[in-house]
Amino acid sequence: MRRGGTIARQALLVRVARRPGDSGRAATATRAEVIYTGPVLERPALEVMALPALTEPALVEPALVEPAQVVAKTVPLLPGEQTVARRLRFALVNGCTLASLSLGLLAIFMAMQGNVRTAAVCLVACVAFDGLDGALARKLGVASPFGAQMDSLADMCSFGLAAPVVVYASLAHSVPTPAAAVACVLVAGCAAIRLARFNVSPKDGKFFCGVPTTMAAAVLAVTVLIDLPLPGPVLLGGVAVLAFAMVSSFPYAKLARLLKLPPWIWLLPAVGALVDPRLTFAAAVLAYLVSGPVMWARAKRTA
Repeated sequence: MRRGGTIARQALLVRVARRPGDSGRAATATRAEVIYTGPVLERPALEVMALPALTEPALVEPALVEPAQVVAKTVPLLPGEQTVARRLRFALVNGCTLASLSLGLLAIFMAMQGNVRTAAVCLVACVAFDGLDGALARKLGVASPFGAQMDSLADMCSFGLAAPVVVYASLAHSVPTPAAAVACVLVAGCAAIRLARFNVSPKDGKFFCGVPTTMAAAVLAVTVLIDLPLPGPVLLGGVAVLAFAMVSSFPYAKLARLLKLPPWIWLLPAVGALVDPRLTFAAAVLAYLVSGPVMWARAKRTA
């Protein structure tokens, strides 16, 4: 064992040897040799081990790899049969959506120029086209995920941006400007939350979860259009309540369900409209906003 340890220590003495013809080169080793300097033993001589060169490794050219054939897969905007008639119907439906978007931008331009009532008329037209594109899509059989997303984006522009701008232009002279700005920003933020939640939530055929943005924008537009005779702070509070109603979890009946109400119920607002249409409109809006918490409380009590 003592003899083996001596051999191991002597074998660790390593020097880098030059070749005979390397005298003019830089002092860079091209080959390492392990040289045994101890006494000669009665064992086979140690083999000289060639170690890798210490110079920079040669650049290895990468193997040529055939590029994978990538096939671009696009989702068709209109699912189903791609006929000329269906494409024309699809274009008609999305044309209504674009018309709603364009009218929303026009409402912003009119409000910036001080034509508040004209801007409110544009918003009412936005509401009409928004309802028309959905009805046509279902009737013509061209409803698609693309159309749903496009309708949501157009609603954000028309009802989430244009409506607050028109309301701000109408309230700027009756309430403090910062208060009007905060209320309108609240409407825009709640509209964005409402639309995003609607896109990812399961649909109910009877009730909305919160007031839809279309109805909220219609209420704001008609309020500006008829110049509702209420103090500025009251109108400002109504705008804030309407914004919070959009993101609430209260159930609100859809229009198709409202049309099925008994005829005598519709007789009350019809008579009121003959007496004072503006106050009748305010009472109808208030009744609709209150209906959500009432139905929610009844559902909780019966659960």
